[in-house]
Amino acid sequence: MDQNSVTNPSGPKKVGKLTITVDRNLCIGAASCVAVAPKTFVLDNEAKAIILNTAEEEIPETIFDSARSCPVLAIILHDENGKQVFP
Repeated sequence: MDQNSVTNPSGPKKVGKLTITVDRNLCIGAASCVAVAPKTFVLDNEAKAIILNTAEEEIPETIFDSARSCPVLAIILHDENGKQVFP
């Protein structure tokens, strides 16, 4: 894990044109994001989603699908202009 992941594992992390942030206060560890986008998310030792360095390997639609799959909408997506696009 690189230093960026250690210091800020829940984002914001820029992946292509998207910026991904996991709201750790909302995250309940359902792991639906991990099931949908395993190259983007994993649960840490607190059962909170963190963003992997391999997120660039995921297509944007898969990242959107993973955000939509979150039962508590803890994954926040912004476009390249900083506009929130989900939720």
